[in-house]
Amino acid sequence: MRMESISRSSSYKAALKAVSILRKEGCLAYFVGGAVRDLLLGRMPKDIDVASSAHPSILSKLFPKNIEVGASFGIVKAMIDDSVIEIASFRTEDEYTDGRRPDRICYSESPEADALRRDFTMNALFLDPESGEILDFVGGREDIGRGLLRTVGDANKRFEEDHLRILRALRFASRFGFEMDSAVSEATRKNAGSLSRISAERIRDELSLMLCGPRPAMAFRLMADLKVLDTVLPEIMAMRGVEQCPEYHPEGDVFEHTMIMLEHLALPDPALAWSVLLHDVGKVPAKSVGDDGVPHFYRHERLGASMASEIMARLKFPSRIAETVTQAVGGHMVFAQIEKMKESKWKRIFARESFPIELELHRIDCASSHKKNENYCLMLDRLVALASQTALPEPFVRGRDLISAGFEPGPLFSGILSNLLDMQMEGLLPSREDALAFLSEHADEQFWRDKISAAD
Repeated sequence: MRMESISRSSSYKAALKAVSILRKEGCLAYFVGGAVRDLLLGRMPKDIDVASSAHPSILSKLFPKNIEVGASFGIVKAMIDDSVIEIASFRTEDEYTDGRRPDRICYSESPEADALRRDFTMNALFLDPESGEILDFVGGREDIGRGLLRTVGDANKRFEEDHLRILRALRFASRFGFEMDSAVSEATRKNAGSLSRISAERIRDELSLMLCGPRPAMAFRLMADLKVLDTVLPEIMAMRGVEQCPEYHPEGDVFEHTMIMLEHLALPDPALAWSVLLHDVGKVPAKSVGDDGVPHFYRHERLGASMASEIMARLKFPSRIAETVTQAVGGHMVFAQIEKMKESKWKRIFARESFPIELELHRIDCASSHKKNENYCLMLDRLVALASQTALPEPFVRGRDLISAGFEPGPLFSGILSNLLDMQMEGLLPSREDALAFLSEHADEQFWRDKISAAD
């Protein structure tokens, strides 16, 4: 394990200072958990946590600039120089009757006792930063060397204590490309249903970490195989076995197509990752089979947008992300007809806030199926040609103008305004005066209903 690169980081210096302060008071103190694991894997740790034999009351005195994460858990976040270091007292834990938190904890002076209450062996290692010695009471170092994900102690008990550990197991396995120990796999399958008792926010956050991690397809395939998707995302599980037309999807069913798309993701943000995962979710209820035996999925994008909206609401996503994903899912088929569209139509597409995500979704969709990218390249060409003109122009006609022309406010308003803006962008109505004259000439509601219907 090489310490040269990390020793220059501010978080390392702050954590080392915390250890030094604790040891001067006669307390045991070590780096612990994910930082030690990452160093053994040759990775730069994001954060460095410290564990100590010091009682929480001592931690509060030694580190007066701190935030108590929870007095009942003996954890403080200490401000040291310009870094925040999480420092925890060694502890043991009693039963978890709520499937999330221990009913009671007891502070300890033993790092071994603290290791035995942790989730996975690779997260239960301690490092003496001064000597470089690693304290391993659970075989975690060997498991890391073998690429094996194993729980500390009985896997069923660990998952019964905190149900979210099921998703954490899947996330760690996919993040590091580790094989799940057979006992962990069996316990995951056995306890998958208990995830229904976990808050939607905690499930959402774990799933997002998987989707934005290095191996999202591996995570979701494991979740499907181990029956976890049945509980957390049954709509995705339902895509398995939904066959598609081999001409356009030689790669396989809807689930497999989506998994291949996840494999094409590169450092995505949550909005893109969730758009990819949910883009074909509407194919399950939309599927029909023609007289020729070929499966069809007419308007699956509309059904999918509605389902995506429901899923995002169920998982309590912020409205901004939820709206972006819903828009991307609902609009992902529009690129298939881009060469036939009027200029006003694709200008509207460019102007959408979700357009960058929709364009990348289209690229990944094509790369994961028929490999045809002509429409993607056409969109890029048009985007370049427009340069900075991707924002929609100020419309010549507003709602008040429709009222002045004799139209009654109602559902038809938006359709009329949209059509007039299209004509404006296409150069058919070059001025406000031309637009108002055209509106005056066609002040008949039926004319506009026919025009809107023809556009659809």
